[in-house]
Amino acid sequence: MTTETREERNTPAGWTAHLELVAAILSGVLILIAWLIGKSGDETLSITFYIIAFLIGGFAKAKEGIEETIAEKQLNVEMLMVFAAIGSAIIGYWAEGAILIFIFAISGALETYTLNKSHKEISALMEMQPEEAWLLQEDGSTVSVSISSLSVGAKLVVKPGERIPVDGEIIQGTTSIDMSAINGESVPVTRGVSDELFAGTMNISGAIQMEMTKPSTDTLFQKIITLVQNAQNETSPSQQFIEKFEGTYVKIVLFTVFIMMFLPHFIFDWDWTTTFYRAIVLLVVASPCALVASIMPATLAAVSNGAKRGILFKGGVHLEELGSLKAIAFDKTGTLTTGKPVVTDFHVRKGADSEKTLSILSSIEAQSNHPLATAIVAYAEGQGVITRESPQIEDVPGYGLRATVENKEILVGNPRFVGETETADFHDGIIDKLYGEGKTVVFMKDDLGIVATIALKDTLRPEAIQAIKDLSALGIQSIMLTGDNEQTANAIATEAGLDRYVSECLPEMKVNHLKELLKEYGAVGMVGDGINDAPALATATSGIAMGEGTDVALETADVILMQNDLTRISYAVKVSKKMQRIIKQNVFFSVAVIAVLIISNFMQVVDLPLGVIGHEGSTILVILNGLRLLNKVS
Repeated sequence: MTTETREERNTPAGWTAHLELVAAILSGVLILIAWLIGKSGDETLSITFYIIAFLIGGFAKAKEGIEETIAEKQLNVEMLMVFAAIGSAIIGYWAEGAILIFIFAISGALETYTLNKSHKEISALMEMQPEEAWLLQEDGSTVSVSISSLSVGAKLVVKPGERIPVDGEIIQGTTSIDMSAINGESVPVTRGVSDELFAGTMNISGAIQMEMTKPSTDTLFQKIITLVQNAQNETSPSQQFIEKFEGTYVKIVLFTVFIMMFLPHFIFDWDWTTTFYRAIVLLVVASPCALVASIMPATLAAVSNGAKRGILFKGGVHLEELGSLKAIAFDKTGTLTTGKPVVTDFHVRKGADSEKTLSILSSIEAQSNHPLATAIVAYAEGQGVITRESPQIEDVPGYGLRATVENKEILVGNPRFVGETETADFHDGIIDKLYGEGKTVVFMKDDLGIVATIALKDTLRPEAIQAIKDLSALGIQSIMLTGDNEQTANAIATEAGLDRYVSECLPEMKVNHLKELLKEYGAVGMVGDGINDAPALATATSGIAMGEGTDVALETADVILMQNDLTRISYAVKVSKKMQRIIKQNVFFSVAVIAVLIISNFMQVVDLPLGVIGHEGSTILVILNGLRLLNKVS
C-alpha cells in the first residue's frame, strides 16, 4: 500500500482512483447479497440488488465509454462490456452480467491506479520544491520570502533539514546534500564553497549561505517536472497503433457477434437461448481489454523509473527507440570530458627557480579569462604560489600573451608564438611526449629563451570509462566526434576505450558523420551538451543531452541525463529493452488468451463467468506485468 499526500488525495485523479475502487468493491458486496437472496428464493429482490450492482459498478466505465464514443465517433472496449452486461441481463443471466461488471470495474480501478502511480512521481517531485526561502539581509538577519519574488544574485540561508530552494552555489559553509531528488542516489555528497546546488535537494548537516544563479522558473528541478509531465502525455508508436487498431477491432467483434446470434442456430442446430448466450460470451472474451492495456501502463512505469534515477525521457517514442540503438556517438568536450582543463605537467629550464617562474606565469595568465589561463592560475594557487602584481600584457589572438615583467619582455603561448625550433629542443623534446598524451602545451619565454612549459588536459569524466564498458556489454559501439586534432583525439579515445573516433570534426561535419553512421548501423544515438551539438542531436535516432548542457541541447534532445552521469545511458537502454520485452509478453499473452477463449466458446466448454474471469484476469495480469518496470532494472 502506498502512502499519499493530502494534496494528492484531493486531486481529480486521486478522487477518481478512490471512487472507482470503492464503486467496484460496493458492487461486489451487492452481488454477494443478491446471490444470497436468490438462494433464499426471493428472485425479484435478488434481481433488484443485481441491477443496483450493475449501476454502481458499471457507471464509471459506461460513462467513459459513452463519452469517448461520442467524442471520437466510434465504439470502444468499454461499450463492448456494457453491451455484454446488458445482453446477459436480457437472457436472464443476472449474476454473470453483474460479475462481468464487477471484474471490469476492478480492472478499471487497477488501470487508473497504474496511471496515477506514474503521476504520483510528479506530485512527489512537486512537493520537494520549497515555496519559501530565507533571504539574507545586509545586516546579517534573515527574512522568509516567496521563491517567486527572488531574482538571480539573491543571497539565501539554508538551515539543516531544509530543502535547497533554488539553483545556486555555496558562498559560505560546508554541508552534506541528499541529491536523490535529482539523480536517484541516496548517498549524500559533501558540498563546500563554490560548489553547485540544485533546488529540491536536501541540506542534511550544516547551515550554509548560497547565491541564486538561475531564475526559479528555470531550475534543473523545474525542468525535470516539466519534461516528465510532457513524457507522460506523449504516446509511443506501439500505443498509437493499438489505439487505432482498437476501433476497427471493436467493429469486427460486434459484426461477428451479430452473425453469431443467428448463424449457429441454423448451422449447429443450437436453440435460441444457447445461440444468444454464446454470442454474449463471445462479446466478452473477444474484447481486446488486455491488448489495449498491454502498452500504456508499462510505458508510464518506465518513464517514472527513469525519472527516479535522473534520466528524463521526453516520451514513449524516444523510450522505445533507445532499445534499438546499435551505436552511440559522443561529443568530447563537456560530454566525455569535464570541459575544464587542468594542469598535468610543469617543467622549467635547468637552473631556473620553479616557484618564481610559476608566480610570474600565473600573474600574466591572471589577466586573461581563457579557460587555459584560468586553469594555470588555479594550479598556481593550489601549489601555494603567490601571484605577483598584475603586469602589463598584450593579447595576441590565436597565439598567446606578451607581457612586461621587471622591464623584461615575457612571451606566453604556443610554439608558433615563442619559436617552434626552441620549443622542440626544450627538455629533450618533451613537447612530442606531451602532445602524444593528448595534452595542450603552453610555453613561457624570456630574454634567455624558453624558461618553462606547462601542459594541460581536459580530463575524462570519472565514469566515462565504465560507461563505455557498459555500452560495449550491451553490444553498442561507441564513437567519438571531436574538433580536436588527431593526437588529442587518439589519446582520449584510447583512454576511454572507445571503438572509433573522428578528429577535427566541425559541427556541420558531425551531422554528415552521423548520417554515415545511421547508414552503417541503422539506429544511432548522439550524446552532447553544447549548442554546436544540437544539429547532431536532432539528426540521431536518439539525442541524449547532458543535464548541465545548453538550453538548445536540452530542447533538442530526446533523453536528458540530469546529473551528467554517462553510466545512466546503459541503464536507460536496459529500461527500454525491458519495456519492449514486457510489451511483447503482454501482447502475445493477451492475444493468446483471446484466441483460446474464443475457441473454447465455440466448443461450449467455457461459460460466461469463466469467460469473464479469463478475459478480465488477463487484463489485470498484463497491467501488473507492466508495473514491474517501476522496479530498478539490473
